[in-house]
Amino acid sequence: MRIRTGIRVEGIVQGVGFRPFVHGLAMTLGLAGLVRNDASGVFIEVEGDDAAVQRFLRELRAPPPLAVIERITTRPLPAEGGGGFAIVGSGTGGRRTALVSSDSATCSDCLRELRDPADRRHGYAFVNCTACGPRFTIVTDVPYDRPNTTMAPFAMCADCAAEYHDPADRRFHAQPVCCPACGPRLVLRDRDGRERPGDPIGEARRLLRRGGTLAVKGLGGYHLAATAADEAAVAALRARKHREDKPFAVMAPDLPSVRLLADLEPAEEALLTSAARPIVLLRRKAGAPLAEAVAPGDRSIGVMLPYTPLHHLLVSEPLVLTSGNLSDEPIAHRDGDASARLRDIADAFLTHDRPIHVRTDDSVVRVFRGRRLPVRRSRGYVPRPLRVPAGGPAVLACGAELKNTFCLAEGGRAFVSHHIGDLENYETFRAFREGVEHFERLFGIAPAVLAHDPHPEYLSTKYALERAEERELPLVGVQHHHAHVAACLADNEHTGPVIGVAFDGTGLGTDGTLWGGEFLLADLTGFRRVGHLRPVPLPGGATAIREPWRMAAAYGVPDHLDVARRNAAAWDRVVAVGRAGLGAPPTSSMGRLFDAVAAVLGVRDRITYEGQAAVELEQRADPRERSAYPVRLEDAEDGGPSFVVPGAELLQAVVEDLLAGTPTPVIAARFHNAVGDLVVAGAVRLREATGLTTAALSGGVFQNLLVLERAVAGLEAEGLTVLVHHRVPPNDGGISLGQAAVALARTVAKPAG
Repeated sequence: MRIRTGIRVEGIVQGVGFRPFVHGLAMTLGLAGLVRNDASGVFIEVEGDDAAVQRFLRELRAPPPLAVIERITTRPLPAEGGGGFAIVGSGTGGRRTALVSSDSATCSDCLRELRDPADRRHGYAFVNCTACGPRFTIVTDVPYDRPNTTMAPFAMCADCAAEYHDPADRRFHAQPVCCPACGPRLVLRDRDGRERPGDPIGEARRLLRRGGTLAVKGLGGYHLAATAADEAAVAALRARKHREDKPFAVMAPDLPSVRLLADLEPAEEALLTSAARPIVLLRRKAGAPLAEAVAPGDRSIGVMLPYTPLHHLLVSEPLVLTSGNLSDEPIAHRDGDASARLRDIADAFLTHDRPIHVRTDDSVVRVFRGRRLPVRRSRGYVPRPLRVPAGGPAVLACGAELKNTFCLAEGGRAFVSHHIGDLENYETFRAFREGVEHFERLFGIAPAVLAHDPHPEYLSTKYALERAEERELPLVGVQHHHAHVAACLADNEHTGPVIGVAFDGTGLGTDGTLWGGEFLLADLTGFRRVGHLRPVPLPGGATAIREPWRMAAAYGVPDHLDVARRNAAAWDRVVAVGRAGLGAPPTSSMGRLFDAVAAVLGVRDRITYEGQAAVELEQRADPRERSAYPVRLEDAEDGGPSFVVPGAELLQAVVEDLLAGTPTPVIAARFHNAVGDLVVAGAVRLREATGLTTAALSGGVFQNLLVLERAVAGLEAEGLTVLVHHRVPPNDGGISLGQAAVALARTVAKPAG
């Protein structure tokens, strides 16, 4: 019997070769009908024998590699007769629910063309197809068609148009399709904007070999490049960029080159070669052919592989490839802005005329127990949505101040933005506002609720308050550490309740003090603080974050230690400020305890980037050391399961070992192990008091693999189920997801006591 069926496919099905796949499948099965993109995804009509239609529906669930099917719905239609199957023009009406693909690394087929002297795209820096290339960074609107991308100004030549319209070609309806005759053009310009003659790639390589700094226009913005083995070149880049200590990432041409730089596990190799192509933090090999200035004093190295044809052409040896900006600024992505901001850093610009619509930094990941542990979720992963409980109104969660992301959530989907950065200057805040506007338009979401951090001075909070007042929208304030735990729950599609452990630098607590070493009983609707580090003063407020030695003074270490001698000019004054409590707000921060230990051990008295002291302390720790300082939980005055942790006792143990001549790597390891044991001790106590058997670990401290491994192993040994992050970062980059999950949950359930 002949039937006709209408099929709605939702998910990431635009810009990934899905319509050509549907066309080929229908033709193979002898079905008539059509397929088109629209604002909701893809709509298909197929007509033919009932058995063939049923087979079509089964095989539809095995789509091309970049496609992600969320839902397929069908409805019967009247048979029309006739034959042929067509890809028809996209529908423009209806509510926007279509998803946009992430940018994807160059596929093997395109690489073969790039390297084939007989191919018309040989050496062409913009080769792509339905299986790879730019997506999110060039999309201006949906549905995903060429007019709604930054490829719109480039009219296809006859050859490209023939491929685009040929159902048998892998570029059939590939929206960024182009070639040297009709596509973007690569040029090399000097810092004054003058085009340099000759082959741009060849000239750029020569500049790098001579020790120069090159600005390179990538997928999501400009990078700054220098030869990674050239000490003078890397040091010059570091000086020009005003980046004193923070490690640079390296792009290696291939896996054999990576293996010369770092030890490589299978899971790390899989991430390096994935379509997302993130920066992967690896264990640096002794004697690796890298300039010391690439990652001073760091035994790890951030490495990525080429992910665009331009990179494959340019990178013949490891290059430093760092964001095109000055420290603390957003990455430059518009040509004029890049020229103005980078002209005093770069000696030349390798650029092109295809606009970047959305600036998007490289993603950064670590591997923990064979799984991805995100440090920064951005290019290659965004804007793929995460699942959250359905129901409730549309939510815009505005995120935290540091490592900001925002999140739009509706209909069971949460769209966590690309990495915005630290909202501490106008340029980054403008990038935040532009990003929110783009996401709302792209995904057709009009927020009905605004979620935010309660800290009144965060620019993200001020944005939420002002927008709520302008549009008369309700606000949901989500305490910082509850948002961390909620982010871990949402990351694992769990609703709680759990024993939540949130260890980070600082976040405003409900009592007006600065929290950061917290044990919570939490679900998505509420939380109760049941344990924490005993608060100590934060002498000078934010100054103490920039000067970790102040935390050593605040914790009362003896003034005959080297840390006091190194800072003798201000030591007594800072101690007095801490005792008086004026300009020294109390904090229970675990991050600040790490700072104090780092200062006592002489690792870092002053920092040049957020979290530096803790990062370098982890690098100093001997991972072979298994012993730990003892941890103790003191009953809180209110009884019950509540407790406080005397962090000063841990620091005292560090001091005693230091005075006894114990090597710094051993002391650092014992402290890390103690923090892991503290997580276990607190969680076990709370399990005994509440019966809860699941622990969720979140906050920037849990990017530290030594602490994380010790904590997870100990918790599992005690029979607890452990939730850790694997899709959004445990740091503040995941806060917006937690805020959104809490705001959604509170609209459909009463807050937990």
